[in-house]
Amino acid sequence: MSQPRLAITLGDPAGIGPEIVLKALADPAILALAHHVVVGDRAALERTDPAATAALLRQPNVSLVDPGALRDTSDWVAGKLSAECGAAAVCYVKAATEMCLRGDAAAMVTAPLNKEAVTLSGMPFTGHTEYIAQLCGAGESRMLLINDKLAVVHVTTHVALRNACEVSRQRIVRTIELGCQAMRRLGFPAPRIAVCGLNPHAGENGLFGAEDAGAIRPAIEEVHQRGIPCEGPLAADTVFLMAARGRYDLVVAMYHDQGHIPMKLLDFEGTVNISLGLPVIRTSVDHGTAYDIVGRNQADPRSLKAAIRRAAAMAGASE
Repeated sequence: MSQPRLAITLGDPAGIGPEIVLKALADPAILALAHHVVVGDRAALERTDPAATAALLRQPNVSLVDPGALRDTSDWVAGKLSAECGAAAVCYVKAATEMCLRGDAAAMVTAPLNKEAVTLSGMPFTGHTEYIAQLCGAGESRMLLINDKLAVVHVTTHVALRNACEVSRQRIVRTIELGCQAMRRLGFPAPRIAVCGLNPHAGENGLFGAEDAGAIRPAIEEVHQRGIPCEGPLAADTVFLMAARGRYDLVVAMYHDQGHIPMKLLDFEGTVNISLGLPVIRTSVDHGTAYDIVGRNQADPRSLKAAIRRAAAMAGASE
């Protein structure tokens, strides 16, 4: 079977993206998984490590798509917030997404960008997932975090906590459906799903808010009728412990930090971000640009390696 083509973005050129891309693709086991199309400015790679860049681009199953987003490498400083680097990072994401939509790549893997840097470039931006969904014309998208111990799908992500508390039955239903579909694709034919409550103790029968009984429980009842078994709403302060001990395969979190904090505690380096509800396969690291360690050869490529493995597996399963 032919290797899938993966489009791998460099992320913010001033962050650790170029370093982790070079390190991940220097691993023969990762290199052998696919034909890797690195999407980003060659200048950013060479500024990080000229020798490693030259060695990588000599590999027969590696190619480079350089959109020329960086006009002058002297205009930005590694490890510093930069509007030019924010714009470049978005340019790479756009190019990789278009490759997938055209069929030139079977999946895309994204290195980290910085939302503030993108905003400095003059572009309103809330996150990779939302931007890719916009490019694809997808009406909705969700974020799934997965590692070898657990998976979490989020009802909301990059919104103010005040807004995230305004949960709707319809959005919860769709999140459970997308999460279940993804888990089946990832090798769980009958995923065991737990749904978090929003309020402490999942509302304690109305003592701590009406959202759990008024929106979450009806959503669970609706997906039951659609043939998706799940349990909840369950208190978020205990459900992740039960899941980590093997009772559940997937947890449905109501908002960003409810799901992100336990996943990063469980396995920060091995956690992968997968976008759901899109017509393209997209995986990503689950960490930021780490400006504070840029140029010190300290960036850990394990999350990117895990994201590449997931993308290659999902691309192979879709063929």
